[in-house]
Amino acid sequence: MAILAGILISYLLGAVPVGLIVARLAGFGDIRQHGSGNIGATNVWRLAGFKVAIRVFILDIGKGVAAVMLGRLFAAEYSIAPFAPEHFMVLCGIAAVLGNVFPVFLMFKGGKGVNTSLGVILTLLPLQAAIAFAVFVVVVLTTRFVSLGSILAGLTLSAIVIVQKSILDSPVADVYVALALLLAILIVFTHRQNIVRLVSGTESRLSTRQRNDQQGRGNHV
Repeated sequence: MAILAGILISYLLGAVPVGLIVARLAGFGDIRQHGSGNIGATNVWRLAGFKVAIRVFILDIGKGVAAVMLGRLFAAEYSIAPFAPEHFMVLCGIAAVLGNVFPVFLMFKGGKGVNTSLGVILTLLPLQAAIAFAVFVVVVLTTRFVSLGSILAGLTLSAIVIVQKSILDSPVADVYVALALLLAILIVFTHRQNIVRLVSGTESRLSTRQRNDQQGRGNHV
């Protein structure tokens, strides 16, 4: 029962549509009706600007962190046999990411899972997460393609843990290798339409120009 409860709570936590909530509270209406229609931080940035988007970014990361910490708490307080604590934390983290991508509150149409995945990895593998995030930042700053940065960051993460495990013989648990591979596959899957647009040259770049708040609110409330 504790296993199911922990996983369900983690999923529901991940399913909270913070992008939709934050954008609405900021006076920009339903984020799904604008831009790409996605509820993630990138679409919020395009509609509402950096100050609003950074809240979404932080909260989505926080969902991944909270899910892993919840798994750790459940592992310490309840019987989670046959799972080891790190296995259960990974399960809770994956549940939160799936909640972000397939939220029950929005008819299973959510975000792309990148920031929640970052929160999960940041909690379990902080050094590897920092390297992957650095790749994301460099790619976005040089190309202004958030989708490309997200995809390459996910692939970088999986490459790092595979190299650590199979070549450098580092003490990386198999479950973390599986987690990194699964998240990379999920990120590629959720960005499949972006990949098509990147190949065709029609993908939108992230603008660093600040929107006019008054104009944005007047058009989108």
